[in-house]
Amino acid sequence: MASTQSTVVGSGNPVLKWVLRVIVVGYLFFLVAWPSSLIVSRAFEGGIEGFKEALSDPDVIHALQLSLTVAVCAVVINLVFGVGMSMLLVRYEFPGKRVLSALIDLPLAVSPIVVGLALVLVYNGRYGWFGPTLESHGLQVVFAQPGMIMATTFVALPLVIREVVPVLEDMGDEQEQAANSLGATGWQTFWRVTLPGIKWAVVYGVVLSLARSLGEFGAVKVVAGNVSGETTTAPVLVQQKYQNFEQQTAYAVSFVLVAAAVLCLVVVALLRPKDQKKGRATATAAIQEKP
Repeated sequence: MASTQSTVVGSGNPVLKWVLRVIVVGYLFFLVAWPSSLIVSRAFEGGIEGFKEALSDPDVIHALQLSLTVAVCAVVINLVFGVGMSMLLVRYEFPGKRVLSALIDLPLAVSPIVVGLALVLVYNGRYGWFGPTLESHGLQVVFAQPGMIMATTFVALPLVIREVVPVLEDMGDEQEQAANSLGATGWQTFWRVTLPGIKWAVVYGVVLSLARSLGEFGAVKVVAGNVSGETTTAPVLVQQKYQNFEQQTAYAVSFVLVAAAVLCLVVVALLRPKDQKKGRATATAAIQEKP
């Protein structure tokens, strides 16, 4: 109650409002807007022709294609297992549930470089646990696309789950139980009842996973081996080009990565249902009118 009153008092003070706004805008400007604008200006420093020439480099084209392939594969894997894991955590009780929930957040706490090193220790063809066996059957994991996909999948693992779990908890299971009582199978219940209720959480999780996967650097760099023209992704290529004094190319690739992430967020914002926007606006108005 006291915190609510202090919030109301603070929101009614115009000076405090403007101070907070200036602080927030300044924080975003110096941390996000200014550095991003510098990348844009440097990417087009040589004009459109210079930008096109930088992106026409065969190494750049291959790196962008490889990054997209790895990111899409990681997103599909996280989508399937993320939704399934969310259903498991919300709809079922089992021993070790809290431990599993904590392990899901492990990628947020562990350095991506450590993740890459762990995958090398397990799947390396020379001294890894499973590497020699897999390579004897013609499957190379480390220093190849499978290892890059695994590393990217691990890094983006929690994003779909942490978007879907709260929505499933808010939905409850009454509608699912009603569908089951009417004779619907498990798949029918999921496709016709559960999925429509969580579809926007799934979309948000997929977009965040895609943006995170496209920009992954540390884990992929360790696992890929950075063989030029074969296992070099776009973020790793940015570092290589910048260190080799090919800064125009580095800025151009960075701009493409930033633009892809921003585009994903804009598309989701535009596709958000109007009833969600109206519902949030109504809830905000009700809170403001509440004495």
